[in-house]
Amino acid sequence: MIPDWLTILAWISVLLGFASALYVIGDLRRHPQHMTIMNVVWPACALFGHLPILYVYRKYGRLAADEIAHPAMKEGETPPHKRDTPFPVKVVKGTLHCGSGCSLGDIVAEWAAFLMPTIAVWLGWKGIFEDKIFAVWVFDYILAYLFGIAFQYYSIKPMQDISPGKALVQAVKADTLSLTAWQVGMYGFMAFAHFYLFAVVFGEKLHVNSIHFWFMMQIAMGFGFLTAYPVNWWLIQRGVKEAM
Repeated sequence: MIPDWLTILAWISVLLGFASALYVIGDLRRHPQHMTIMNVVWPACALFGHLPILYVYRKYGRLAADEIAHPAMKEGETPPHKRDTPFPVKVVKGTLHCGSGCSLGDIVAEWAAFLMPTIAVWLGWKGIFEDKIFAVWVFDYILAYLFGIAFQYYSIKPMQDISPGKALVQAVKADTLSLTAWQVGMYGFMAFAHFYLFAVVFGEKLHVNSIHFWFMMQIAMGFGFLTAYPVNWWLIQRGVKEAM
């Protein structure tokens, strides 16, 4: 049986995620980011990271508002978000940029597979995989990868004067390792939650249409961040990925 305290905690955390995302959306309407795609990245990250993401956004994300960055760049100066953001925080932003694509892809994939179970069958459920979760993870990865590459493309193309084809290649190079590392952390925690915490400890199944599932996903995204952070550090230091 799932304890009441966990249900209460799940509701608080998920509602905080929605409230944080709505706050960021409202703030971005008044102070849009210089890099357009970040207007999607910050709210997407706030859904799973709520209060910590709000802190990073207000302290460092705001520095990249177009009203601040554009005048500096027009004068040929280093914009504040590049000048005043420590390297470890630049890595945080790069990791969150990757994580936003992952989170949106996972949300779409999980609900799509729940509403249309045939998708999981197409991807191996009842054939290759006995448990539906593994087939859904394949779908998660595909959509997360597509979202991630798109997000990288729309970061790289505005910053570099290169052709769309070269920008796409750069996006694949920048996001493949990062996204895969994120998904490894996320899948690892969700496997623990699905196969042990809920199945063994609570004797319950973790359903997509439950508040507990999305609370576990919030935690899983945190683990995804932890596994992707060192990869992003390496990618940025090597110049494979642009510092943000």
